[in-house]
Amino acid sequence: MTNNEDAIRGIKALMFDFYGTVVDMQAGLTEAITPYLAQKNYTANPASRVVTWWRRTHFENSMIDALLHREHTPYREIGRQAVHYTLDRAGIEHTDEEVVGLVAQIERLKPFSDVVDALALVKAGGTKLVILSNGDPDMLTSGVRYSGTEHLWDRVVSVATANSFKPHRDTYRTAADLIRLAPEEVLFVANHAFDCVGAKAAGMRTAFVDRRQRPFGNTLYEPDLIVDDFAHLAKTVTSALGRA
Repeated sequence: MTNNEDAIRGIKALMFDFYGTVVDMQAGLTEAITPYLAQKNYTANPASRVVTWWRRTHFENSMIDALLHREHTPYREIGRQAVHYTLDRAGIEHTDEEVVGLVAQIERLKPFSDVVDALALVKAGGTKLVILSNGDPDMLTSGVRYSGTEHLWDRVVSVATANSFKPHRDTYRTAADLIRLAPEEVLFVANHAFDCVGAKAAGMRTAFVDRRQRPFGNTLYEPDLIVDDFAHLAKTVTSALGRA
């Protein structure tokens, strides 16, 4: 694990991806879709695989929208497109109302078990905690409240403010401007390599949460830290900043 404390000295804020980094998107959506698939008598693939199709399609469509960099498509709409496609791929007849209900589950995700205590430790040291998420503003308001982490954040930023999904560099720079910090004063934390790459390219320092024990896969924009989980992150950050 990369654990270069010197590389993060002087940071003034930790900025986090929300879906998949703070809250467990794969587990939460799998739990949500399992009874739906049972109701449809669908047994061709496990629920976790269907959710992987859903998330991958959502990600791909978000990236296309970011690359076009025209009028920003709401995250909720991208999600509905992805679920329609996923259910069509699985051969499941469905209604618009069912799709709306499934996408709404994104607002009801629980944090990983180590998140709350770790964030509280970092916040107690005086470091700002910020979310930068692809979610729509109202989805984030609901999702953060449901996750039980609302009291921990100094700011919750939707990429809608920058008119583009991550990893477009405007999203990270806009978020830094909103909290009145230079990009290099921010440590961006994500469970996704693409998010760390985008933040690093925008001038931020980055921490990759390697929960799945997979290679980072990008040598041009390597993270400053690679940590196992949030407990490891909190220990490293508080040590580096002299706030243990």
